[in-house]
Amino acid sequence: MLKGKKILIGVTGGIAAYKIATVVRLLIQEGCEVKVIMTQHAKEFITPLTLATLSRNPVLTEFFSPENGSWNSHVDLGIWADLFLIAPATANTISKMANGIADNLLLTTWLSARCPVFVAPSMDMDMLGHKAVRKNIDTLKSFGNHILDAPSGELASGLTGKGRMSEPDDIVKEIKAFFSKKKIISL
Repeated sequence: MLKGKKILIGVTGGIAAYKIATVVRLLIQEGCEVKVIMTQHAKEFITPLTLATLSRNPVLTEFFSPENGSWNSHVDLGIWADLFLIAPATANTISKMANGIADNLLLTTWLSARCPVFVAPSMDMDMLGHKAVRKNIDTLKSFGNHILDAPSGELASGLTGKGRMSEPDDIVKEIKAFFSKKKIISL
């Protein structure tokens, strides 16, 4: 069902970034081609080397390579993808998305994306419940983004509540269900 699909994953700087390694692995096992964009803060939680190895593609973090000056075109990335998954999506990134702020490669690519976008919020329960974050998530929904529910459970803060990033298996199931529905509609 996912064989041959081009999945772009945007990783932001949250503790749940470690789960992305499993998401990438599962998508590769399904036959997807996966490319990863990371914010600078994401590299504090998981290394580009890990995600490059699992995705079998270089991980992109900047607009151009400082070594050779080659350009990482956010427009080309946005056109390439069949689906763009942003996970974990921190309150900071969600706020920037809701307000059209494009200060890194991930955000400029999101603004250029022509494909469906799935957003997997991940933050502490008080942050997720804050009116500003709720408003920003509603704004993203109004733009047509698919928001993956942040389930309850133990959080990095030690608290228990809503805010965990969806589990990798659940994220992949949502992506499969999306493409399954899309196929049925296009018949």
